Amino acid sequence: MAVDSPRLPSRSGSNARRETRTALLFALPWIIGFSAFLFYPLAASIYYSFCDYSVLRPPVYIGGDNYRDLLRDELFWTSLRNTGLYAFFAVPATTATAITLALLLNANIRGMAAYRAAFFVPSLVPLVAMAVVWQYMLNGQHGVLNDLLGRVGVRGPDWLGDPNWSKPALVLVAAWSVGHAMVIYLAGLQDVPRQLYEAADLDGATWWERLRSVTLPMLSPVILFNVIMGIIGALQVFTLPYVLSSTGSPARSLYFYTMYLFDNAFVYHKMGYACAMGWIMFVVIVALTFTALKLSERHVHYGGS
Repeated sequence: MAVDSPRLPSRSGSNARRETRTALLFALPWIIGFSAFLFYPLAASIYYSFCDYSVLRPPVYIGGDNYRDLLRDELFWTSLRNTGLYAFFAVPATTATAITLALLLNANIRGMAAYRAAFFVPSLVPLVAMAVVWQYMLNGQHGVLNDLLGRVGVRGPDWLGDPNWSKPALVLVAAWSVGHAMVIYLAGLQDVPRQLYEAADLDGATWWERLRSVTLPMLSPVILFNVIMGIIGALQVFTLPYVLSSTGSPARSLYFYTMYLFDNAFVYHKMGYACAMGWIMFVVIVALTFTALKLSERHVHYGGS
């Protein structure tokens, strides 16, 4: 009776395993970094959100008490309302400002590179430095902005001292630093096919009709991206209001969600409570992003579609 000889592994299989090991070895630093600085903190924050945890003592599991306490926390709702109102006005204002600047800077005139650089530079200023500068500019008595308004006969408000004007002041600062979004819109404008404008000109379209029927539809994917990023950024705003007023004054009108989360985690040492707040914000951001994507399905036009 013949005995089959053992089958040796093929050279191709051995090479494939060696290449796999080599690839994993090169990816190992990233895997370690991802696990240590992203995956583990993410998983730990889920567990801590169900615990009474102060960092100084071991966490104690308390179930959903943190989430129930948040629903009864008046300051939680105040900070959430302030953040929602700011995002409601800041996202449209910054989007409109960035698109307008991109349209103006898309012209073919001499010195355009210098104009583009001038409007982009504010977005490179560190947020803390920018907040300090605007704190002086928005001063109700001696600020530069009110001084300019006074020269044209307008009495400026106490921007950072009046609850009715504190959020508009923050929106104004946000609209001043839209350089990154402006550059993305500018790149999108330069990708619009010229033949579409030529066809619109042959049909006798006005500037407004070209903008409404050609420019904005072709720019819609870029607008969707920037709007989603703007929503995420507005809901996570922290540095500007914290530098302008770490306590959220006047009358807590500048006390935003991330500021309350920061205070709970590092001032009151209620890390479990802060983790619960973080996951609630995560759910809100995911829900708003999904809503924006669904509402945009009929209004966003991709190339070739």
